[in-house]
Amino acid sequence: MITRADVDDAAQRTAGLTRLTPVLQADPGAFPGDVWFKCEFLQHTGTFKARGALNRLFASKERGELKSDVGVVVASGGNAGLANAYAAAQLGVPATVFVPAAAPAVKVRKLEAIGAAVIQGGAEYAVAYQAAVAHAQETGAVYCHAYDQPEIAAGAGTVGTELLEQIAGVDTVLVAVGGGGLMAGIAAAVEGHAKVVGVEPENAPTLHAALAAGEPVDVAVSGIAADSLGARRIGDIGFSVAVRAGVVSVLVSDADIVAARSLLWNDYRIMVEHGAAAAYAALTAGAYMPKPGERVAVVLCGANTDPATFQEGQPGPAKE
Repeated sequence: MITRADVDDAAQRTAGLTRLTPVLQADPGAFPGDVWFKCEFLQHTGTFKARGALNRLFASKERGELKSDVGVVVASGGNAGLANAYAAAQLGVPATVFVPAAAPAVKVRKLEAIGAAVIQGGAEYAVAYQAAVAHAQETGAVYCHAYDQPEIAAGAGTVGTELLEQIAGVDTVLVAVGGGGLMAGIAAAVEGHAKVVGVEPENAPTLHAALAAGEPVDVAVSGIAADSLGARRIGDIGFSVAVRAGVVSVLVSDADIVAARSLLWNDYRIMVEHGAAAAYAALTAGAYMPKPGERVAVVLCGANTDPATFQEGQPGPAKE
């Protein structure tokens, strides 16, 4: 469980280390409400995850847990690995990243360029997770969960505190959900000020299934956004904050996500990965309909995608 106080602590700890990413207003009249994009794809390493990684590692350093010879370890489909490798580099310690076999080559190349040791294998994130936990136990490296640690989620929540300052009177925040760290952080940050809607692929409905069951449950994972929204179940932190804050879930199809990604490029020249486009797909596909005058923030959380998958005026291929 995390609260606004944890997010505020993270904001103070990472001040000057993260980018204050801009907001962009969508074309007036495109939707019933007043829609804004939070351009978090401009964050260090191309995703929001740099926020949580920096908070986790600097907090670990403060507690004397970070060892200069073994550094950190993370299991990641790509983005969390990039973020933790970047954070480790800021502190001058090594990073080991376990990734699924299906991790996009563009993300693996970036990991290696940052200097991380990349170990690839297994069909799903869960396999990489088990290997990373074992590595941490064997070496004493600081383990950084991709989404289900308080410092990771609280760091991600600084997106929410920025939104409150950047968009006066924001009513609703649309955010993609995989493991739920970003959703939890934002929900904790804006609790009492705005509602949060979690947007999930139909092929990876972690929050949707958990809310229906009353607890986190495993779901089958597949689809076009599985490289970044491919957690098998919602994290405990994500679920607890979602229940406390009244977060709701809406589902979008792969076709909806592809179409939203294409629209972002064609209409705004914004290039994001499929997982990030899921949040916008809630609007473009009608899964979430703002009320007239409602101020809606759409979090575009990552841009680690292959530009070659874009074709002018076309929705793009089925997978990266």
